[in-house]
Amino acid sequence: MNFDLKNMNRKELEKLRADVDTALEDLVEKEKEEAREAIKKTAASFGFTPEEVLELSSSAKARKTKAKAPGKPKYRNPDNADETWTGKGRPPKWFTDATESGTPRESMEIKG
Repeated sequence: MNFDLKNMNRKELEKLRADVDTALEDLVEKEKEEAREAIKKTAASFGFTPEEVLELSSSAKARKTKAKAPGKPKYRNPDNADETWTGKGRPPKWFTDATESGTPRESMEIKG
């Protein structure tokens, strides 16, 4: 199937593009379904369900999405004891301002 793209007008080209996009979407869905069926057959041949093999259970999902506990503060703002920083990630403005004005970072460390 050859198309003479240079002799097609914009409307014809846009229609062709839409048809190609639709055909690609349909093909991807068909291939996904074939892959799902292949996974089911392969898992069953070993005596498992696809969910067991791929660990798609709700408990596996819950473990993966569990939030991390916030880090332990390592530095405290000398001007406001409520402001702390773990020393990880981007330093807060108060820390940057203090170090730029000559306050040694060691003096802001939380001891103990």
